[in-house]
Amino acid sequence: MRHIPAVLQAHLDSGVTTLCHCWALTLRDTTRLGFTDHDRPLVFDDLTFTPASGLDAGALQSATGLAPDNIEVVGALSDEAITETDLERGRFDDAEADIYRVNWADPAQRVLLFRGSLGETTRGPLAFTAELRSMAHRLDQPQGRAFLRRCDAELGDARCGVTLMPVGGTVTALSPHGILTVSGLPDDGSYTHGVVTWTTGANAAHTAAIRDHTGQTLTLWSPPPDAIALGDTFTATQGCDKRFETCRTRFANAPQFRGFPHMPGDDWLTAYPREGGGNDGSALI
Repeated sequence: MRHIPAVLQAHLDSGVTTLCHCWALTLRDTTRLGFTDHDRPLVFDDLTFTPASGLDAGALQSATGLAPDNIEVVGALSDEAITETDLERGRFDDAEADIYRVNWADPAQRVLLFRGSLGETTRGPLAFTAELRSMAHRLDQPQGRAFLRRCDAELGDARCGVTLMPVGGTVTALSPHGILTVSGLPDDGSYTHGVVTWTTGANAAHTAAIRDHTGQTLTLWSPPPDAIALGDTFTATQGCDKRFETCRTRFANAPQFRGFPHMPGDDWLTAYPREGGGNDGSALI
């Protein structure tokens, strides 16, 4: 049950109220931002809540049990508050969000309505829509290992054990279809599913996933926030398709493989035993 301070309850019972909503966002870099649907700035908890963002929230859907509550918030993109570039670079991804109901005539009279984090964000040229998810959504995250043929580790992490050596490259030609011609990479296609990090140009420090690497061309899964120019430099790290064969031949890392490549499939389980057919009870490996 939500506790409402007595002084705020008395204000609600008066029949004439001066209420508004305030949103407090804490980004992953610890930056705190405050927004309100009131027409003047409000200050509490050492944070100024500005009306410049034009934020507006929908109805809060709340359920009993462990189902996550969710609410949708809509806001205008502005240079003073939230920009499209900020959203594109992921600055607001998984930001902590608190929503308050506040008496704007006396901000000390307030109650916390919602606590969670930013989820899926949809951007347009002038506005954005973001899903706010309650803390219960953490219970929906996968836990433990997956019993799959392919590896469930991330290339280069502690479970994988591979030491990644980034290679530098330079953009030498641009295609209208988003295909980049580069120099500096090997021609073996090993950077498919890898990561490129821009070191110069308008996108410096921005990272992007590589969709395909063929010869000296790269295709990214999504374009960076700013235009790529000829001569922009980057570093790229190899990718992995999570197959046992790739782990063994490209990275010589078979002992660390975190999948189950020899797991029998449905066709093997339903096949009739027959001598010499791979289903005669002999060792598979």
